[in-house]
Amino acid sequence: MHTYELMIISHGSLAEDTVQSVIDRFQKLVGDLGGSVDRVDHWGKREFAYEIDHMREGYYTVLDIQLPGDQLAELERQLHIADEVVRHKAIRPDLRTKKVG
Repeated sequence: MHTYELMIISHGSLAEDTVQSVIDRFQKLVGDLGGSVDRVDHWGKREFAYEIDHMREGYYTVLDIQLPGDQLAELERQLHIADEVVRHKAIRPDLRTKKVG
């Protein structure tokens, strides 16, 4: 079981309750894949630094999740095919903070 920090950016044109249902759907998916969601942090609607697919803003949500390593590909596949998701990124924060040397 690995710890991941997952950022999901949803379309800015969606209503907030729709964004919440998208996040709820992916929280359920994490559970179905044998993982758990430790924390959900809604950042709200933010303007992009540059235009993405002709959009200038989106809803940012960060989730701290526990997930078996072999299930990450399936989670990312589902995020990739979801029409409501503009971008997503999953990182392992424990690997990001290791010091070299």
